[in-house]
Amino acid sequence: MLRQFLSLALEFFRLSIWLVPLIVIFVPLERLCALHRQEVFRKEFLTDLGYYFLNGILLRMLLVLPISVIVWTVHHFVQPSGLYTLIGNIPLPIRFVLAMIIGDIGAYWGHRWSHEIPLLWRFHAIHHSAEEMDWLVSSRGHPLDLAFIHFSGLVPIYLLGFAQPMYNNGDLVMIIYILFGYIWSYLIHANVRWRFGFLEKLIASPAFHHWHHTNDGAEYINKNYAAIFPWIDRIFGTLYLPRSRWTVKYGIDTPMAPGLVGQLLQPLE
Repeated sequence: MLRQFLSLALEFFRLSIWLVPLIVIFVPLERLCALHRQEVFRKEFLTDLGYYFLNGILLRMLLVLPISVIVWTVHHFVQPSGLYTLIGNIPLPIRFVLAMIIGDIGAYWGHRWSHEIPLLWRFHAIHHSAEEMDWLVSSRGHPLDLAFIHFSGLVPIYLLGFAQPMYNNGDLVMIIYILFGYIWSYLIHANVRWRFGFLEKLIASPAFHHWHHTNDGAEYINKNYAAIFPWIDRIFGTLYLPRSRWTVKYGIDTPMAPGLVGQLLQPLE
């Protein structure tokens, strides 16, 4: 019991340390480059802060068992294959880029299914219930929902051998992949009016992801599922990114329970 308590305390401390640079970076940026005028301590700020700590601790716990099973399976049954060996010999920077693409395609479909399958939407709706956008909304989400979408992205990376934790620097691929994904997620949720010009065709921008959270009308929702590469949405016909317009209204029409505990229990009712 004491060991578990110390482990949780250490995780809480680690997340608190990470929170400091996130605040130092994003709060001034959102004040200087704000898209919408809103307070730093907006409505539901404390709820989303609770999600930051909750998911920072639970998400890893929810993923460790299924990912460990996949890693064990790949190591014992897929490893001898020629494809696995070939991919393992690809230089690390190239393998990382390919892992990003493969992972984003997998996460795209996990994310899209979370919108299209009613049972999954019950959990994913929590993330979309935010009526004000800023960097901390990235953490807002039911742990089971986030675990499913992350799992959808990680599975093809491991199954295809782009991450090989038993060999070479495969674990480094996943460390960089996860770290980059988290940082970029905070950026694209941020309340900033940045546009990336021609680069918006290649990599997700705040404008791209804000349209994913829009509640401006039925014709605009269920777009822009990719986390990193907008061209994945273009391929699958779900891209929407006007050049000079931003979404005005966020959130969902379905009533959402107030507070962290109520929102965690609502999909289970």
